[in-house]
Amino acid sequence: MSREGLEIKVVDPPPPVSNVSAARSSPGGRQRASFAEFRPFKLWFPWLVPAIVAANIVLFAVSMFINDCPKNSQKCSARFLGRFAFQPMKENPLLGPSSSTLEKMGALEVTMVVDKHQVWRLFTCIWLHAGVFHVLANMLSLIFIGIRLEQEFGFVRIGLLYMISGFGGSLLSSLFNREGISVGASGALFGLLGAMLSELLTNWTIYANKFAALLTLIFIIAINLAVGILPHVDNFAHLGGFTSGFLLGFVFLIRPQYGYFNQRNNPRGYAAPSAKSKHKPYQYVLWITSLLLLIAGYTVGLIVLLRGTDLNKHCPWCHYLSCMPTSLWNCKSQNMYCKSSQIGKQMNLTCIANGRTEMYTLGNENQSQIQQMCSQLCS
Repeated sequence: MSREGLEIKVVDPPPPVSNVSAARSSPGGRQRASFAEFRPFKLWFPWLVPAIVAANIVLFAVSMFINDCPKNSQKCSARFLGRFAFQPMKENPLLGPSSSTLEKMGALEVTMVVDKHQVWRLFTCIWLHAGVFHVLANMLSLIFIGIRLEQEFGFVRIGLLYMISGFGGSLLSSLFNREGISVGASGALFGLLGAMLSELLTNWTIYANKFAALLTLIFIIAINLAVGILPHVDNFAHLGGFTSGFLLGFVFLIRPQYGYFNQRNNPRGYAAPSAKSKHKPYQYVLWITSLLLLIAGYTVGLIVLLRGTDLNKHCPWCHYLSCMPTSLWNCKSQNMYCKSSQIGKQMNLTCIANGRTEMYTLGNENQSQIQQMCSQLCS
């Protein structure tokens, strides 16, 4: 059995008694018996990951339909982020839904969670996306990572891993990103990456080429986390999802050692040198430690969040984990201001920063939607 260049060492069980004589009677029989196929782990048919991909695409299409995209360019000028903290961009009717629509559909907004106790937004936000590129990038990554994991570990464990990691990413994001809204499945995806790393570590003894596989996996994870220091990317969601998935991997993806399967498949009368336990002691230690850390972390995180505590005040350097300012970009969000004049239902907005002017036909827009128009005009 192999996975992404990880070759599993298989120690074949002794041949059954009925086959021993046949193996001895033919010159190559012994060799053929030793290389008989041995599959101790069941391979599952992957249906959950494709279902999650389909659900995300359908929900994105629904959000575009609500905005009447791409016909209504004023409503569909999305603010794009990558598990994304929204930042205004130039109008693009094909980019994605507006922040107001995403908010109605369940995007993560800290004020709604704290003031109205809408904790469900920590789950619903991972099913929404800010734009076409956003949803395509996440879903392709999910197919690439998730299909193989579901084949090896089944839909129950991978489904729980995906949802709990997504929740962990949303929780850490809401503790540090207090403004704007956040959407995307990136936290859950980073949870799958974290679980792949912990699965390799906890099942260390059954893999060959383990050091090469470990270095390759660490390199891929480091590159993906490094992207999070770019502006407008919610790297706290990535870090929260990765940490959750890393701990969950020790809980959900633990493998029995092969010696345990060997002794179960021994023929009657075969005297095994010593009885093998199902798991090694270090696997039990990692399982218990990870479970306790997850329970404690989620409990403390929810209490701190619902009390309205801003962790940036207690960790003044933590914001560098999500955005590292350089000469090429600025991490500080810029306030947008516009002058307005209105005649009937026609409102004229002029951006003070760049002097751009645009005429809008008003319906039932509130102040927040008008501010969004101003942000789009100034971007």
